[in-house]
Amino acid sequence: MLMDDMGWGDLGVFGEPSKETPNLDLMATQGMLFTNFYTANPLCSPSRAALLTGRLPVRNGFYTTNGHARNAYTPQEIVGGISEDEILLPELLKKKDYVSKIIGKWHLGHRTQYLPLNHGFDEWFGSPNCHFGPYNNSFRPNIPVYNNSLMKGRYFEEFGINVKTGESNLTQIYLKEGLDYISRQVTARQPFFLYWAPDATHAPVYASKRFLGKSKRGRYGDAVMELDHSIGQILSRLFSLGIDNNTMVFFSSDNGAAVMSGPLESGSNGPFLCGKETTFEGGMREPAIAWWPGRIPAGTVSAQLSSVMDFFTTSLAVAGLVPPDDRIIDGIDLSPVLFNNSLVNRPIFYYRGNQLMAVRVGQYKAHYWTWSNSLEEFNKGINFCPGQEVPGVTTHTQEEHTIQPIIFHLGQDPGERYPISVLSEEYRDVLRYVTAVVEQHQKDLMPGTPQLNMCDLAVMNWSPPGCEQLNKCLKGPESKPWKCDWPH
Repeated sequence: MLMDDMGWGDLGVFGEPSKETPNLDLMATQGMLFTNFYTANPLCSPSRAALLTGRLPVRNGFYTTNGHARNAYTPQEIVGGISEDEILLPELLKKKDYVSKIIGKWHLGHRTQYLPLNHGFDEWFGSPNCHFGPYNNSFRPNIPVYNNSLMKGRYFEEFGINVKTGESNLTQIYLKEGLDYISRQVTARQPFFLYWAPDATHAPVYASKRFLGKSKRGRYGDAVMELDHSIGQILSRLFSLGIDNNTMVFFSSDNGAAVMSGPLESGSNGPFLCGKETTFEGGMREPAIAWWPGRIPAGTVSAQLSSVMDFFTTSLAVAGLVPPDDRIIDGIDLSPVLFNNSLVNRPIFYYRGNQLMAVRVGQYKAHYWTWSNSLEEFNKGINFCPGQEVPGVTTHTQEEHTIQPIIFHLGQDPGERYPISVLSEEYRDVLRYVTAVVEQHQKDLMPGTPQLNMCDLAVMNWSPPGCEQLNKCLKGPESKPWKCDWPH
């Protein structure tokens, strides 16, 4: 279960006082709560590519070289998508006769060759892009919603989202799709993988009528409450079908809360600095829960440094499979952590584009580059760190610290506000150890071909497969590709 722009601090179990997540809090008491869990990139598309490949975006190609240290994703004018050279989790699970379904947001490319059914999934209900809009379908088409390989309508048309009120039934549709899929596979006695990826907490935030106005945090809190309720329904279905003790469930988010969207459209990153788009803790540390009654000891809390990429390797291990041996896999097998509450020594790398911005080893985090966003964007009102400016750290120009990294002890200073003195013995000892880790990482690094460099209005969702039957095909412009502009 992968949420969209949900922050570490949005869960009651992490201290959010609004009581919006009783089911997730119960899930944590029945399973394992991770306090040091990270995404692979502070933006949606690269994070999702990392989850399904077990590889850093710089390896799987989900990055751009159009500018230094730029985040990039897959808007509908993007030409690229997930490379055919990448092997996704559902492709590997087929070796053990698993069937796979994705429900919700794909975000790894919207052109036909990049869609889920061409990369191992057997079923899909959802959308290839964010639910931005509405558009007038002349200069930009509304985003399609697919059922398997054919579109069934578009956002803001057949699949309504009221931007003014925030009302939409999409989460309920995604819930029903998930429950029906699980029940069908149990009836067929078929092992299954479900990738449930709703996007209600991504701006423009939405919730169904039943939940609107119910939370203490406005529309965003309403969306969280509905997602929490849906997760409770899914877990209850596993119990009622008698497969709870034979089903492993992971919960997390694709990146930190989008605090630049304002309090009504974004969540909480708890004590951490900044949010989505940044490589500070608020952008990359995520809520995470692993649940498997009878296998994962209930009520356990793990301080293991872990990553969304670990879903890939751990899922393979649980299914009795091994990762491909012809490429570097960055995700580790968390089985010793899940079943024995062990700790595995591993670093966490923080990237923007193909630039290594920081690394965490143990309790220490070393920043080699700092940048929130440009002064130009900041002056337009786009603030990735509202109310959290830290002089010399949350910089609006790209600042390099390769010779003398800025180092924080995250156990003592989770908000990254008080750097360790460069004159201290502690700093020198940490620097020696971290430097060796970074040098080994860079020695082994073979970047993939960047997939997010080129844009073209002609490739947008003008005429998706299935549009003919619905009389929903649109005529697009002539192809005039250009290098995408990524401001952050």
